[in-house]
Amino acid sequence: MSELRFPPGWRPGANPVAGGVEFGVFSLHAEAIELCLFGPDGRQPERRVPMQALGEGFWFARVPDIGPGEHYGLRVHGPWAPQEGHRFNPNKLMLDPCARAVTGGIEWCPAVYPYDPDDPARPDARDNAPFVPRSRVVADPRPATEPPRPAVPLADTIVYELHVKGFTQRHPGVPEADRGRYRGLIAPAVLEHFRRLGVTTLELMPCAVRLTPEWLQRKGLSNYWGYDPIAFWAPDPRFAREDALREFREMVDGLHQAGLEVIVDVVFNHSGEGDAMGPALSLRGVDNATYYRLDPADRARYLDFTGCGNTLDFGHPWVRAWALAALRHWAEVLGVDGFRFDLAVSVGRGETAFEPDGPFFRALAADPVLSRCKLIAEPWDLGPDGYRLGGFPKPWSEWNDRYRDGLRRYWRGDPGMVPELARRLSGSADVFAPSGRDAGASINFITAHDGFTLHDLVSYSHKHNEANGEDNRDGHHENHSANYGVEGETDDPAVRAVRARQQRNFLASLFCSLGVPMLLAGDELDRSQGGNNNAWCQDNALAWLDWSPKPEAEALFAFTCEVIGLRKRYAALRRLAFLEGRLLPELGCRDVEWLRPDGRPMRRADWDRAEARFLGMQLADPSGRGEHVLLACNAGERPQRMTVPAAPGGAAWRVLLDTALWPERGAPPLAPGATRTLEGRSLLLAVCEREA
Repeated sequence: MSELRFPPGWRPGANPVAGGVEFGVFSLHAEAIELCLFGPDGRQPERRVPMQALGEGFWFARVPDIGPGEHYGLRVHGPWAPQEGHRFNPNKLMLDPCARAVTGGIEWCPAVYPYDPDDPARPDARDNAPFVPRSRVVADPRPATEPPRPAVPLADTIVYELHVKGFTQRHPGVPEADRGRYRGLIAPAVLEHFRRLGVTTLELMPCAVRLTPEWLQRKGLSNYWGYDPIAFWAPDPRFAREDALREFREMVDGLHQAGLEVIVDVVFNHSGEGDAMGPALSLRGVDNATYYRLDPADRARYLDFTGCGNTLDFGHPWVRAWALAALRHWAEVLGVDGFRFDLAVSVGRGETAFEPDGPFFRALAADPVLSRCKLIAEPWDLGPDGYRLGGFPKPWSEWNDRYRDGLRRYWRGDPGMVPELARRLSGSADVFAPSGRDAGASINFITAHDGFTLHDLVSYSHKHNEANGEDNRDGHHENHSANYGVEGETDDPAVRAVRARQQRNFLASLFCSLGVPMLLAGDELDRSQGGNNNAWCQDNALAWLDWSPKPEAEALFAFTCEVIGLRKRYAALRRLAFLEGRLLPELGCRDVEWLRPDGRPMRRADWDRAEARFLGMQLADPSGRGEHVLLACNAGERPQRMTVPAAPGGAAWRVLLDTALWPERGAPPLAPGATRTLEGRSLLLAVCEREA
């Protein structure tokens, strides 16, 4: 399908102009559209203005004497013919699909559904306007002078994934009125936490207006994570005191001023309207057959590649144009620096199949604004051939779940994991090199919002999601976790000690791996969700960060700061070029040497030993400063004697950290040929620095 060209002067959404507001709506199959105005307080009697059809699906209206603050909605006329994919019902007020601000919420009642509950084949005649949110006209919130964007190079990027509300809701250093809100993230105490930690790039979980479905609300739960959007352009008012658009922009500017980038998690794979029995709030009533993938054999049914009831149709040129315009709005008007795409395979599908060279990706690469943004894919969906790790084009990065699972299984002590550890520590060339990308394509993570926290990863062998009200059936069943003797919390000092060491092993591995590390907010504070690995509906203390001082949290925070600082200090840990074992004559060593316990290079037979739990990695310094790095990992339960390898130039190795001994300092240098005992389940990091 060819790309769309907007009519001259036409812009999507509500756009204030001199003397009024211009409105642009796309609906290819509508027969008429009425713009419904409710005044700046949203309480005036509904005033309907017919929109003008410009052809090819474009509709336009210019309304004088109104401005920012005006509440509005759309009533879209057209056929009610579900078997043909059409679900128009002008009795239902729709959100503008390009609304930049939304006010009010949904009051669940039969009127919010487009069909007659007694006969779903017929449209419902009730007016839903009193029960649904409304769009609002807003002015551009950009300040006259914008702070400079940090523009952190990918090699130096350290991603920190957080939830806007959960991060500050319980923070004692945040003013009470700002807790759980956009402004909370720029409170001085929070900015100081980011500074001390050393992260560079915040990845915010979804910030667009989302829906809590009726069935979930009836359970007394909430769509806390926000992965059911109904207004893709609009920041969620639940994180604002008064004006979500302005306060979001203020947050971004404040984070930029502190040197931090902002990436937002965007959900363009589905909407919160659900399956055919869901409500009509926006896309469904504006142009169902354009926005959604419908079953060719029965267009009353949706193709569900997302597990959420519907899938947006990026095979349609308008959907691509609409998504690109939304992304530009978030990047230009709201100031963000990049995007993480949820279930990103869906946005790369053409008519059906995933297309790494498809029109959406080409348009992103050609866009003068979006091409400069960081782009991160969750490289799978639930559709045909939906697992596409490594399949995205330049310059995309991807969440690397093979890194997550490989590191978890190695440190748990699973057999035969040494080769997998080597592949993941060295940037996952097996995954990303075929697409012509480097290690910057790999977003390395041990934990993320979806799954166990780091504390729970080493405290629970099984998920405990009973609080979600689904009899513990939801969430991942295989977490590659271990409890080390007791399921859940314990006072046993031996169990607590091995858990703390394993947390240090995971963090040290993460920040010593080639690629882009991502840390889950709160892991540095020993945060637990009580074994819940799917806290998407828990808008409460179970999912919010606990900032109360605890010795374990303080120790883990100090360790995390230290290991991030080491990554920043040593260029060998931040290189993006894949390691090939190539001899570097100018340095007198190879770019990487994989080592056995006796300090000698690994041979083929060594890689095949399922019982092996030790791996050494010696990295050359690409900066030319002579700061070569040695990493030694022992996932076995027993101590492992290792022979210290020869260092370039014959110098000794200086120990930077040992997870079994931390926080002890002052370990003697490691002389080449000497032996060193590496305790069970521990990691050692050392550096050989050229003498001045």
